[in-house]
Amino acid sequence: MLRLLDVHKSYPTPFGTKEVLRGVSITFAPGEKVGILGRNGAGKTTLLRLIAGVEHPNSGRIERDMSVSWPLGFAGAMHYSISGADNARFIARIYDKPIRETVEFVEDFADLGNYFRMPVRTYSSGMIVRLGFALSLAVHFDCYLVDEAIAVGDSRFAGRARAALADLNARSALLLVSHQPETVRAFCKTAAILQDGRLTRYDDLDEAIAAYHAS
Repeated sequence: MLRLLDVHKSYPTPFGTKEVLRGVSITFAPGEKVGILGRNGAGKTTLLRLIAGVEHPNSGRIERDMSVSWPLGFAGAMHYSISGADNARFIARIYDKPIRETVEFVEDFADLGNYFRMPVRTYSSGMIVRLGFALSLAVHFDCYLVDEAIAVGDSRFAGRARAALADLNARSALLLVSHQPETVRAFCKTAAILQDGRLTRYDDLDEAIAAYHAS
């Protein structure tokens, strides 16, 4: 299980404190496919970063009884001073995966050409997301976090990313944040709406999407 218990998150700004999450409590079960809908700036990425452990809440707690990925495509999952290939080797060592097979998988999926063996700091933003996505897929997690990464890159990569997510859907839990109901409908069985720092869960996907449109 994955549980968020009265989670609050805020950031200081020049205009005062911005409350991103206000007492979010929700439980995700193993194997669930849940979409989290929210407008741009609603705090969807912050929510995933908290679930992944990249950031910590100001108050409340997050309990993880299953392994959770970093957000697919998250640039913070890699080292910028080394190459994509070396990042793949690093991930393989951390998660005790076969190094050669991991590097070959990441190279094939990210499709970066000669850049795969160049420092990540030389990559474009799209290339960084592709590498981050491939690194995420190279490790098995009980729950994968997806932050609209399938929308990046050219159509060929987007197609491969969608196919990979479909495969993950068959064997792992999936939490996907998006502002596009069509994306959530394609991969998720239920949904929640993040609005004004509150997260409202709906068991019926159509009801969730209707409520999202109404908001």
